Amino acid sequence: MPGSNNSNVTHELNYVTTNRFYIEIESSIAASFTECSGLGAQIQKKVIPEGGVNDQQRVYLGHVEFNDVTLKRGVTDHPGFWNWISEVFDEQGKTSRRNVNILVFNQAGETMMSWTLIGAVPIGWKAPALQADGNTAAIEELTLAYEGIQFGKEKGGGNKSTRMKSGFFESK
Repeated sequence: MPGSNNSNVTHELNYVTTNRFYIEIESSIAASFTECSGLGAQIQKKVIPEGGVNDQQRVYLGHVEFNDVTLKRGVTDHPGFWNWISEVFDEQGKTSRRNVNILVFNQAGETMMSWTLIGAVPIGWKAPALQADGNTAAIEELTLAYEGIQFGKEKGGGNKSTRMKSGFFESK
């Protein structure tokens, strides 16, 4: 039909699936992984029995310890992702920490869940067996340590983080 764009539909399909975890670096999806483990935290507690009260105890909460996150079987061709990883091996010792988003999408491409690792830094990296017919760089395993975590459905992490005067990283 003349003047109709229906026969010339051109759009980019960005296939996202619910069986992958996506890493957002520098405000764009930089890598995808098939497995994510270790998301979690442990709050230290101190239990104090109260004299004469035998059916209760007092629980005081201490600081939070965050588990390292391990991402497995990933692929990426994002240069910013590799630049960030390689900074860890820099002889200058200037390790760049970032707020890293781990995203899960539904089949419609909508963000279903987001975990923002605050002040994340890579502490382990393992390459897979290399294959000559691949066209993207593969990652067998990547381990991240981080200083805090936020949950939500929003994106926007992945930018370089700097410490505030208090010594903490911004949570935004």
